[in-house]
Amino acid sequence: MIPAAPVAATHEPLPLTGERTVPGIAEENYWFRRHEIAYARLLDRCTGKTVLEAGSGEGYGADMIAGVAARVVGVDYDEGAVAHVRARYPRVEMIQGNLAELPLEDESVDVVVNFQVIEHLWDQAQFLRECLRVLRPGGQLLISTPNRITFSPGRDTPLNPFHTRELNAAELTELLVEAGFTVTEMLGVHHGASLKALDAKHGGSFIDAQIERALAGEPWPADLTADVAAVTIDDFELRAGDIDASLDLVAIAEKASAAKARP
Repeated sequence: MIPAAPVAATHEPLPLTGERTVPGIAEENYWFRRHEIAYARLLDRCTGKTVLEAGSGEGYGADMIAGVAARVVGVDYDEGAVAHVRARYPRVEMIQGNLAELPLEDESVDVVVNFQVIEHLWDQAQFLRECLRVLRPGGQLLISTPNRITFSPGRDTPLNPFHTRELNAAELTELLVEAGFTVTEMLGVHHGASLKALDAKHGGSFIDAQIERALAGEPWPADLTADVAAVTIDDFELRAGDIDASLDLVAIAEKASAAKARP
């Protein structure tokens, strides 16, 4: 079991702007759990390691990692997010900085975590090169992002106004390889049986039902709120098969070890 985090006596919650997900909001719970599954399923890769979370947002994920890692450093560009994490999650060492110029030394971390962030970045290739730079030989990059095929179907530009460029599995792989990584696994987040049942219950798409109510700007129906609030990470599946039909992509990429890097 992950130890409970020491939480500061007072802290201001981050506002829900649509740019990031935050815990503790019933209507946001589906998206929160869909993000959380990547942390939960890949947490063992951080055990005993020095970990950087690049784009740590609200900080809940970095704090999960802090329960198993030797050290967790968070980097975020947003002043408010940095202050929030420092107040609420003191196990995380927070640095304000630009992800295109990570404020860390070369080969200083074992793992870089970057979940649901790369789609927000203007220079994705430069960011990945920075991840490679700060990783020690043999280190891993754990990265997740919405699958463009299912998140913005039939579009070249993202539906989400906070996204600059969304990726499919082939595009993400290409970016990682061009940056110098070897992609060891490409996984996808899918609805499990209970969420498929909710898809059927709510007119064919549980996601669309939530989006429609949010855009309407009206109170949610009680049954929809209850269904969303009850979602857990166990309602999702993280697996390698049927990658183009996945909701989110989760890649595990590796920097060559010193031995492999020698000509």
